[in-house]
Amino acid sequence: MAAPEPWHGSPVPGRCAYFVERKKRFCKMIPAPGRRFCGEHGQQEHENDRKRIPCPLDPKHTVYEDQLQKHLKKCNSREKPKPVYFVQDINAGLKDVAEIPEETVPISSLSKEELKNLIIKVKKASNGLELHLKEQILSHQALQEALNDPKNGESAFKHLKQQNVENVQFLLVERATTRFKVDGKHKRRDSVFERLQVDIQHLCLNKVPILETKKLPVVGIGKHLCGAATDLALRCLVESYTACCDGENEEPAPKRSRTDKKEVASNNSADNESNKEDCKPVAGIVIALCCHHKCDWTHYVGREFFKSVGLGPVEFHYFTRMSSWATCGMLEATTKAPTSEESEDQTNDTGGHEQTFIKTEGDSDTLQGILTVEERKEIGCLCKLLIDHGRIEYLQQRGYKAALQYYTESAVSLENVLLTAVPSPSVIPAPTT
Repeated sequence: MAAPEPWHGSPVPGRCAYFVERKKRFCKMIPAPGRRFCGEHGQQEHENDRKRIPCPLDPKHTVYEDQLQKHLKKCNSREKPKPVYFVQDINAGLKDVAEIPEETVPISSLSKEELKNLIIKVKKASNGLELHLKEQILSHQALQEALNDPKNGESAFKHLKQQNVENVQFLLVERATTRFKVDGKHKRRDSVFERLQVDIQHLCLNKVPILETKKLPVVGIGKHLCGAATDLALRCLVESYTACCDGENEEPAPKRSRTDKKEVASNNSADNESNKEDCKPVAGIVIALCCHHKCDWTHYVGREFFKSVGLGPVEFHYFTRMSSWATCGMLEATTKAPTSEESEDQTNDTGGHEQTFIKTEGDSDTLQGILTVEERKEIGCLCKLLIDHGRIEYLQQRGYKAALQYYTESAVSLENVLLTAVPSPSVIPAPTT
């Protein structure tokens, strides 16, 4: 016997009569006078002979065909003018095309001998590295009480943390727009709260107006910087922020007399001292590392470290794939089918990460008889550690004291490693008297 059709009820008076099946409710848009449906769902009107087509800029919404040109001029998905802090590929990294790795086959297509050679390489390269990280799990009772308040939704957690400090300028960097539901909580406060909608790959911090004018110390905090985004962020904080980006586009100065040259030389000397004082290193870096399978040799900051231990782009590619083995302990989920409620909890707990609980990279007959689940997990952790150590050496070579530690228990998250860095005393400019 077929289940009865669900009763949808009636639309709210003055609102669109279209029932959105995915959201299990009626559309909340306001239709035009005399119409039952809004512009987006106008094709539902039997008497409406105007054709709606997908927007060429964003097919997620539609537009009347006879109003397409007018819509394209005001569509929110149209290309907008680049902000002043946009510098194409400033943090991209690799520019030598010869080093870009060629196409590689999946791990499941490798022979047992090839797979064994990769495992030998990762063990040899990680020999001598600190395998046991310290636990630095910090918490505070007041913060826990706020976060455990059922009235505060998940989207408000980050904002609650930010509200516990005063006289701080918050700059949130993101590629895509969000709903900004909790941004209003930061108004009428001493702190400045600003969003920069730009890919980190093209972000020049030196040109962000508030940093350019106020010369504020910067602390970089990263969450959900999956894979290559971590490397882009490190290069943005360590290289592009301290580089004099403005000097790249300056025109050559006109010729001057000898007397003028002396004055210019003294002025340049003073300007250089001023620039050294202004170009202070980032005061601190804190990044929760995750999604090593999304790392890219093109953007990776630890390429020199990999080369120093005899590894290259091909090995890096396979190590990023094998890093997913670190979470293959979740394979035990195959022995217990989760309930719908448990499945929803697991989905929410990923926090936007593409965690695979049942099937991971390399699940094939190739691994049968070579590695147990525990051995795969160990190899995956070594791959993650090797990739992260390349980042540590990158920071150390640029005058930072960098370290890795656990910031939460593995029962809370398997992605529980935190990268921290502060400038060494030798790279901090001495205060002028």
